[in-house]
Amino acid sequence: MDIRSVILKKIKENGEVKVAEIIKATGFSRAYINRFLQALRNEGQIILLGQARKTKYILAQEQALSRAKEKILLIRRLLKNKNLAEDDVLDDIKKNSGIFLHLPKNIQHILEYSFTELLNNAIEHSGSKTIEIAIEKGKDSVLFSIIDKGVGIFNHIAKKRKLKNELEAIQDLVKGKQTTAPREHSGEGIFFTSKAADMLTIRSSRKKLIFNNILDDIFIKDAGKIKGTRVAFVISLRSRANLSRIFGKYSEGAFNFSKTKVVVKLYKIGTEYISRSQARRVLSGLEKFKTITLDFKGVEAVGRSFADEVFRVWKEHHPDISINYQNANKNIDFTIKKFNY
Repeated sequence: MDIRSVILKKIKENGEVKVAEIIKATGFSRAYINRFLQALRNEGQIILLGQARKTKYILAQEQALSRAKEKILLIRRLLKNKNLAEDDVLDDIKKNSGIFLHLPKNIQHILEYSFTELLNNAIEHSGSKTIEIAIEKGKDSVLFSIIDKGVGIFNHIAKKRKLKNELEAIQDLVKGKQTTAPREHSGEGIFFTSKAADMLTIRSSRKKLIFNNILDDIFIKDAGKIKGTRVAFVISLRSRANLSRIFGKYSEGAFNFSKTKVVVKLYKIGTEYISRSQARRVLSGLEKFKTITLDFKGVEAVGRSFADEVFRVWKEHHPDISINYQNANKNIDFTIKKFNY
């Protein structure tokens, strides 16, 4: 029996095929069938989509891939929080689903920023061994949730800022704009995400914090005690929110534009740049330019996370864009060059 032909015929007939269907059609074991599937993947003839029970194979053709991805509008993952990178998780979602296909640009930018920011918070600050994520595209909206079993965001802020209780921690988090001093406050990503979402809910310990931009209000409610943090984000597909405009409210006059080049005067936004969140905020909306120059005049320091996000992660996703910098002091120059950026 020609197993390869059986696999390819099934895919051409139905648009996709699962391992169980080939096993039923041939009578051979899963391990034996997987050898042929892997060989076809190595040759570039078929592509694997999905995970676990939802794994399926399709032809390695752009049209077939697009059709198959359009049907996958819900992704759930239980992630081990070891060497976990939020941008890799986002890339996996884009690769294996249709959630980001055909989204309005403003919604896409908001989702990319908000998801990576909130997942990064869980990765770096929760202390949780695992993180559960879910993201779904519905008829009218996109929503995602991130759940960890760590120390809890309100407890984390209270301890870091030496505050008395959860309510003081929530008050500190809601202030938001203080996050331009990242060593003193870790909520920048949450602050900007809370402005972009239709609704952002953060539940931790015995409290639930709700940012409702439909009602233009913030609510704090009592809730049953939980371990860790649960974050839920919702945005309408018809939302007119624009991430660049939201950032612009807090960095007015910091950008000099030309048709192909942009100079970002960082000193007009803050004095220290440490986090990935700050890097994403600085670069948001600049993918339309061919050359970006970061002007570090008046900036005292940058962190490795900031430099890595700018000169490696963002650059990998935008290889045709040149990123330069000027007026960097010796400490900043050393930080950037030390890690071969």
